[in-house]
Amino acid sequence: MLPIAQAELRMLWRNKVVAACAILMPLAFAVLLIVMRDRFGGEGGTIAALQIIVMAGFGVYITATTTLAARRQTLLLKRLRSTAITDGAILGGLLLPVITLNVVQLLIVLTAVVATGEFPANGWLVTLHVAVVELMFLALALATWGLTSTPEQAQITTMPVFILALGTAMWITLTGSGSQLAVQRALPGGASVEAIVGAWSGTVPGIQGLLLTLPTLAWALAGLLAAIRLFRWEPRH
Repeated sequence: MLPIAQAELRMLWRNKVVAACAILMPLAFAVLLIVMRDRFGGEGGTIAALQIIVMAGFGVYITATTTLAARRQTLLLKRLRSTAITDGAILGGLLLPVITLNVVQLLIVLTAVVATGEFPANGWLVTLHVAVVELMFLALALATWGLTSTPEQAQITTMPVFILALGTAMWITLTGSGSQLAVQRALPGGASVEAIVGAWSGTVPGIQGLLLTLPTLAWALAGLLAAIRLFRWEPRH
């Protein structure tokens, strides 16, 4: 798995489209959001929640979908499967650089958020929901990959879920939780956004924060089930 991950990291740097999705777009949004934080309420939890959803959406969901579609199109997956490497090691090697890079970016950006605002009251709960959001977007990437024929097409097939997740995050952070609380929590990442904002300010206790992982984990499970059904090693036609 590690040699595949090292080779994939080199290929990631060479592909301008994938590198932009994985590196430039998340960081550009992060800088913009920190600069304009007053327009989003100025609270650290609000900024952190938006950063996590957008950066994981770009860095994991879109990048992983694009990467896997590209490797399938070039028959790399087919060639790797003809070796003694297990299927899990193949996918793990291809996805490890994407996930690692995104986690490093999130650490840098969240540190910047802390430096410009308040420290999270329940840091462990924020960390838990970061992991849950990453898992959700990774599972949804595997599902979307099954519907994506080419890496160029990934820019289209990933948009519905990404826009839905971003819209949900903005809805919750800008308007708060009102009469539509159940709907907000049911949408992808909505419950985790609520938990991150509350964990940052200390208004969401640990038990409630743990329960709020369930809707996001349900999206991750749905993504995995869809991925199993849509999974294709051969190029789609």
